[in-house]
Amino acid sequence: MGLSAFSLKGNVAVVTGGSRGIGEEIAVAMAKSGADVAPVARSEDALEATADRIEDAGGTAHPCTLDVTDGASVEAMFDDVEASLGCVDVLVNNAGVNPFFGDARNLDMETWNKILGVNVTGAFRCSREFGRRIDDRDGTGSIVNVASVGGVVALPYQTPYTASKHALVGMTKSLAVEWTPEIRVNALAPGYVKTEFTKGVRENENIREDILESIPQNRFADPDEVAASAVYLASDAAGYVTGEVHVADGGIAAQ
Repeated sequence: MGLSAFSLKGNVAVVTGGSRGIGEEIAVAMAKSGADVAPVARSEDALEATADRIEDAGGTAHPCTLDVTDGASVEAMFDDVEASLGCVDVLVNNAGVNPFFGDARNLDMETWNKILGVNVTGAFRCSREFGRRIDDRDGTGSIVNVASVGGVVALPYQTPYTASKHALVGMTKSLAVEWTPEIRVNALAPGYVKTEFTKGVRENENIREDILESIPQNRFADPDEVAASAVYLASDAAGYVTGEVHVADGGIAAQ
């Protein structure tokens, strides 16, 4: 097996939460690897920059609006992508929210339900629709669920987010066993990455130093470092990899 196994040429990839941060970098990295890419998010305007970067990387971009909490929206998105780019081969479930930081005793159920609704149920909706369409065409595919180091270790004061990412890891393993060999399902678990998602903690000097002390590499990851792992998991280079959690966290979970 040569380096061509890492190519995604001829593939169509859908990346949820593709308008910024890790999702944007994954979408661009997959285009650089040869895929045509549909970055999806709630706001079409927010996807314009990602679509431009995909085109600049040599890929065909087809941005779509999507609310992962709405089943009809998920079906409509897949219909739209298939009509424009063809059948979807790769699904990256990257859409996620984390609006709570604090003592779990102060957590309201509306926030709990929102976090799990996007991070877990939304990913399941997309995966189920992807799986049905792969089955209908008797094809093969790859799902990459973007979890978090919080899916394998505890993140204090982020209980609902941690619970949602642990659930996403469990769903990954179960679907991998259930859907093999037609669909490979893996999870990517990043640590702290330099995105808007972590801007607040990175700009707070005290919190920033505490976090850096917890990371053996003593730095935050660049988004493209995480994106490279997503390309690997989606590609034929990972053809014998399924049900796994690929941790890219600078060593946090190894301690």
